[in-house]
Amino acid sequence: MISELVVVPAQGAVLSGDLVVPGPAPAMVLFAHGSGSSRLSPRNRAVATALHKAGLGTLLLDLLTEREEREDAATGEYRFDIGLLSRRLVSAIDWLAQEPNTRGLPVGLFGASTGAAAALVAAADEPERVYAVVSRGGRPDLAGDALERVRAPVLLIVGGSDETVLDLNRKAAEKLSVPHEILVVPGATHLFPEPGALEQVAEAASQWFLAYLKGKGARAAHSG
Repeated sequence: MISELVVVPAQGAVLSGDLVVPGPAPAMVLFAHGSGSSRLSPRNRAVATALHKAGLGTLLLDLLTEREEREDAATGEYRFDIGLLSRRLVSAIDWLAQEPNTRGLPVGLFGASTGAAAALVAAADEPERVYAVVSRGGRPDLAGDALERVRAPVLLIVGGSDETVLDLNRKAAEKLSVPHEILVVPGATHLFPEPGALEQVAEAASQWFLAYLKGKGARAAHSG
């Protein structure tokens, strides 16, 4: 298993990431964290661990620099800048396409909170390279008109007790023309802290990515 701290150039910034490639992985999942979070989020790392067990590689990436994180903590300036976040995700997809250990592998995107909107915009902008999207407690509504351009299958996972976000997900799903599902985890709140809730998220994400990413490598290599 390859596991290393990496730096990814993106839009004039240098971003920190944790790359894990378990053996001959069939695909990579790029994580887009949510508001006020980072690649060290215990929730995303728990999901990443489950993906590793399923044989998938992961890149957990800080979409903001340390300076931007500090400014965002005080002002909230960057967390809703979906355009900036999505462009940086696309830069990370470019980076994965060039790295020896991940070149030619199809990519899926896992987004949380506002990171889910950025993931959907990136998927819309890169239809030949992004093959699946999973949102955990996300704000897909913030992707706006990009929802109608998404070509990758989308899984929206929402806590049953996260009523406002659930409503926003249902409205966003109406704009999707691709295969999509809304998975409601009963009794779960926004961060899925309830016993067993995050395990349900991880299992559902693993199954979604395996279903839509495996076997896509040849096309990804050709497109890249």
